[in-house]
Amino acid sequence: MAQRGLWREAIYRWEKATELDPTYAAAYNDLAIAYEHEGQLDKARKAYEKAIELEPNNSQIQQNFELFKEINDRTSAGKEKDKP
Repeated sequence: MAQRGLWREAIYRWEKATELDPTYAAAYNDLAIAYEHEGQLDKARKAYEKAIELEPNNSQIQQNFELFKEINDRTSAGKEKDKP
C-alpha cells in the first residue's frame, strides 16, 4: 500500500500487524514512516520509539528515527523561534 502512496491503508494494515504481534519492530518502523507521511508526527515518534525499544541494534530503524528527529526537531525549533 505504501509503495502505491496509499498511506492511510498502510497505516491501517501496520496498526493491525502491531496488534497481532506487539513485538514486530519492522511493523512499528513502517507504521512510523506512514504516520510521518500523513503528518501525524507524535504518533510517528511513538512508533519509532517502540521499534527502537524492540530492536535497539537495528540500524535501519535507528537511521530512520535519526532522520525523522533531525528533520522534525529542526522544523519545530524553527517554528518556536518564529513565535512572537
